[in-house]
Formats: sequence, structure tokens, C-alpha cells
Amino acid sequence: MTTTSASYILTLSCPDRTGIVHAVSGFLFERSGNIEEAAQYNDHATGLFFMRVRFACAMDRAELQAQLAAFAEGFKMRWSLHATAEPMRTVIMVSKEGHCLNDLLFRWKSGLLPVDIRAIVSNHRDFYQLAASYNVPFHHIPVTAATKAQAESRAFEVVENEGAELVVLARYMQILSDDLCRKLAGRAINIHHSFLPSFKGAKPYYQAHDRGVKLIGATAHYVTADLDEGPIIEQDVARADHSKTVEDLTAMGRDTESQVLARAVKWHSEHRVLLNGHKTVIFK
Repeated sequence: MTTTSASYILTLSCPDRTGIVHAVSGFLFERSGNIEEAAQYNDHATGLFFMRVRFACAMDRAELQAQLAAFAEGFKMRWSLHATAEPMRTVIMVSKEGHCLNDLLFRWKSGLLPVDIRAIVSNHRDFYQLAASYNVPFHHIPVTAATKAQAESRAFEVVENEGAELVVLARYMQILSDDLCRKLAGRAINIHHSFLPSFKGAKPYYQAHDRGVKLIGATAHYVTADLDEGPIIEQDVARADHSKTVEDLTAMGRDTESQVLARAVKWHSEHRVLLNGHKTVIFK
């Protein structure tokens, strides 16, 4: 290995067959690639093979990608190559609840997330000062029933202008149109409480308290046109009992949502999440 070697992450999926691991490792070996981390999974139900490889290589990136493309054809692979030195360009969308936004910003600035938060989009002005304190551009884009299409167009323009590879809905309380969901397929993550579908609408924690729930949870998933039914990335729960007030449940829920979303963003930005139909494969 030379001092000019760069570090990459290769992710791939393809129909399962014998010799894939050998072929991938051989491909990298022939190009003086040094494998630093590798994981694979065979889904017997679908007949698909999934793999994530982190490696160092001195080969020119463009040439490496070209040779990978030719190599992948023989296996009918869907693949992607990412330089680990490049943090994932990210746009966060938020409404009036800022716990997830605040948590992500802090983790980012603390070096705990390999992302580059390029902009914050909100349909309210509440967090423009928070954004300013982190020197992140804040875009206030109000949304009404009459202006929803124009607002989505403006929000997507921010995403495109920033070259965002990831969009995080950090408690963004607007339902995205089918068109925008398609445009953001595989690169938009949403977070919501665990009470769906039982407690819908406003004040779910009040409804949960009224029913005496014993578990508070959260789900992070990819955004699809099927509301809150996209491929799940991460979930977690916290136990509750009769002594908990509505305020206690709400605080517990916010903590859980923040932690679950942060883990989902981390895994996605480290290219550890591979889509497997309506499910995910996660190489932790």
C-alpha cells in the first residue's frame, strides 16, 4: 500500500450464487486493494446476496468505478462506491418540534455523525436562531393546502442545489406528495412515534396516557408514498408505568425518537443500510 491510498466503501446486492465473496475480494486484490472491513448476507427467502466492503486502494477513482461497472455486469449487481473521506451532504426538514433537529446538529458538530448538514428547511420560523448558531442556512417555506405543490418544489430545489444525498424529516409534520417521495426514494429518512396506527392525529401521547400504555417507542424508516410504511431502519422502546404523566411520556418519547433517528442517520451515512424490497439489510 502507498501513502496515496484512499479509503472506500463498496456496497452491492445481486442474485445469490457461489463464489461472489471470492470474486469481490479477488477483484480488489488484483488492484492492490486492502480490505479493512467486510460483511455479507444471503437472503434465502428472496435469493439475493448483499455485501459491504471497506477497503483502501491507490487506483484512480474514476478508473476503479469503470472497472467495477464491468465486473458487476457479470453478476447483475446493483452497487455503489463511496469515498469515506467525503461526509454525506444532508438537508434536514423540521416543523415545530425541535428535539431531533437539536440532537442531530449537536452530534454532527461533535463529530459523531459522518454528515455535512448543508441546510435546514422548515414550514415554521421557530428554529432559525438554532440554525444560525450552527451556521447552517435556514429556509422558511410555509405550507398551506393551496401552496403545497409550490412549497415542495422549493424544498426540493434546496435539496438539489445543496447536492444532498440524504434528507432527514426530523419531525417534519407535512405529508410528502407521491411525486416528492419518488424523487427522494432511498435517501429520505423519517421518524415517528410508535403509537401508529392505534393513536392517530393530534396529541398521541395524551391518547396513549389515557389508555395506560406500558411502552413508548419510535421508528425510523425510509420515506415512501405509503405513509409511515417505508422500509424500517431502526426502532426502540422505553418502558412506562402508571406513575408517568403525559409530560413524562412525551419527554420519554422525544428522547427515544432522537436516539433512534440518530442511529438511522449514522448507519445510512456510513453506507451500512441496503434496501431489500420493503425491508432493509443493516451491516452494523
